[in-house]
Amino acid sequence: MKKLQFKKEINATAQKVYETMLGLKDKSTYEYWTAAFNPTSTYEGNWNKGSKIYFVGVDENGKRGGMVSEIEELQPARFVSIKHYGFLDGDTEITTGEQVEAWAGGHENYAYQENNGITTVIVEIDTIDEYLDYFNNTYPLALDKLKNIAEQ
Repeated sequence: MKKLQFKKEINATAQKVYETMLGLKDKSTYEYWTAAFNPTSTYEGNWNKGSKIYFVGVDENGKRGGMVSEIEELQPARFVSIKHYGFLDGDTEITTGEQVEAWAGGHENYAYQENNGITTVIVEIDTIDEYLDYFNNTYPLALDKLKNIAEQ
């Protein structure tokens, strides 16, 4: 797997950026910025350390799918580490097999560094070669959307 890193400065406190990014006060703020990946993106579960969480959406055929993940680390307004270990095919969790082995155990980490009311969000993700271009093109758009909504 390859590790990608994306950064965005946001004119808001780390607490506000963290709450907005994770949709803690209003899930629609999470759905707003993650719509860059899929217009129906949402999550099911919670952000507590050790919790299972689904990152889900519906494909062009109306089929539900997404990632099966665990919140591996949570330091509010400082750091979140998500470990992806499977995917959803409809309502079925797939956590073993060839499709999963290439990227299972990969992480998506969010770090928040605040300085004088401006927060730098640093996202690090592990990905496989076939998704490099997708994430390199889409993550900056998603972080622009996060900046837009967090600065309101």
